[in-house]
Amino acid sequence: MPVMEGKAVLFKRFADIDAMALCIGKVFNEKGRTDAAKVIETVERLEPSFGGINLEDIGAPACFEVEQTLKQRMNIPVFHDDQHGTAIISLAAIINALKMVGKEISKCRFVVNGAGAAGISCSELYITAGADRKNFLMFDSKGVISTKRTDLNAEKARFAADTEVTSLAEALVGADVFLGLSVGGCVTPEMVKTMAPGAIIFAMANPVPEIDPALAREAGAAVVGTGRSDFPNQINNVLGFPGIFRGALDVRATDINVEMQLAASRAIAEVACETVPEELKAYLKIAYPADYAAGVFDPEMPLSSDYVIPKPFDSRVVPRVARYVAEAAMQTGTAQIRIDDLDAYEAEVTARVARANS
Repeated sequence: MPVMEGKAVLFKRFADIDAMALCIGKVFNEKGRTDAAKVIETVERLEPSFGGINLEDIGAPACFEVEQTLKQRMNIPVFHDDQHGTAIISLAAIINALKMVGKEISKCRFVVNGAGAAGISCSELYITAGADRKNFLMFDSKGVISTKRTDLNAEKARFAADTEVTSLAEALVGADVFLGLSVGGCVTPEMVKTMAPGAIIFAMANPVPEIDPALAREAGAAVVGTGRSDFPNQINNVLGFPGIFRGALDVRATDINVEMQLAASRAIAEVACETVPEELKAYLKIAYPADYAAGVFDPEMPLSSDYVIPKPFDSRVVPRVARYVAEAAMQTGTAQIRIDDLDAYEAEVTARVARANS
C-alpha cells in the first residue's frame, strides 16, 4: 500500500491527476502465484468509477495476460507501469544516446539481462521503434534465452535465439547496448571493454546497479544510465506515467496503445535536446545542485553523455509528454475528444500543474 499511495501522490504532484490506491488480495492460486483471472475480474468491475487504471506490482508472466485481457475488455486506458514505464523512459534515453554515438537502432546489438515484465516490454518497444529482434540476446535467472530451452513461457520464447553463447560475458562481446534489469554487480569492467565502440549501458538494478557507472565509463562505455538519482541519466518512471495519463485522460482515450508509448518516448527525448530556460535553471539548481555546478544545464544544446534524458523535476516534461500522447491518441482513433490547438494545450497543462503545486 505505501508504494501505491506514493504513486498517487506523484500523479497529483506532477500531473494534477487525482489517483486512488487500491490493493487487492486473495488473488493467488494453490501454487502461490498470481491468478490472472481473479485480478482481471476485480479490475474489470472498477471501470464505471475511474478514468484509467495503472496496474502495479503484478509479476510476470501473469502481468501480460492481465493487461492484455483488460485492454480488450475495458473502454478506459489500462497501463502496467512496471512493464511500459521503464520501456518508454529507457527508449527515450536510447534515442538520445544513439545520437551521441552516431549509431542507428536497427543496426545495434542488444544484450538484456533480466527477462521479467520490464525486460520483455523494453525489448518489444525497442523493436517497435526499429531494433531488429534477431539482434537481441536475453538472459533470465537460468541463463541465456535460447532455442535449446524447453522451459520458456510465450513471452520469453519470442526472444529465444539460436546461439552458442552461454554466458553474459560472451554475449557482451561486440554488443552495442546493455540493458540491465537484474542483480547488482553482474557486469565487470573487463566485460565492458569487449563491447563495441560507443557502448551504451543502462544498469538499472536497484539499489546496486549491474556495474558502477564510473567503472563502466573507465572501461570505455560512452553513455551510462542507472535507476538511481545520484548518478547521471536516471531512468525514472516518473518521467512517463504522469504525462501519459494526463494526455490520455484529457482526450478520453480508450487505450494507451504502442503509438502513444512511442510518442511519450519521443517527447522525453526531445526535452533533453532543448535549451533549459533560465527560470527553470534556478529551480534545477536547487533540485540538482551537483548537475548545476557541473554545467549540465548550461549549453544551448544540453544533450551530453551525462544528460541523455531530462530530470524528473523538469517542469517541461509532463506537458510535452501529455501533448504528444494526446496527439497520438487522436491520430490512432483512441481519443473520444479532439484537441485542435496542441500548443495551447501544452501551455494549459503547464499552467495547471503549476497551480496545483502553488
